[in-house]
Amino acid sequence: MKKEIIVENGYEQEDIQLARYLKALAHPARIAIMKILTHRDTCICNDIVQELPLAQSTVSQHLKELKSAGLIQGNITPPKVKYCINQENWQKAKKIIEKFLQ
Repeated sequence: MKKEIIVENGYEQEDIQLARYLKALAHPARIAIMKILTHRDTCICNDIVQELPLAQSTVSQHLKELKSAGLIQGNITPPKVKYCINQENWQKAKKIIEKFLQ
């Protein structure tokens, strides 16, 4: 069975998603955040701030980019937001990145 290729604006949907993931990962702070989150079930922003040489507002911006790309998710438990890896999208990202690199 042949896989259906979805095209949007002349680009394959998988290529658009690959670009979104790579753009989100294209900063050393975001790579560091992903490494932190892969070793924990959940993590609040302040915990991440304590591990990086960045201001809280900067870390929040990086978290926003990762969340926007779907690589992480935030669970609101007032007054804090607990972040974790979005396992489904992370697996999808690894798969299409690996396919691209072959």
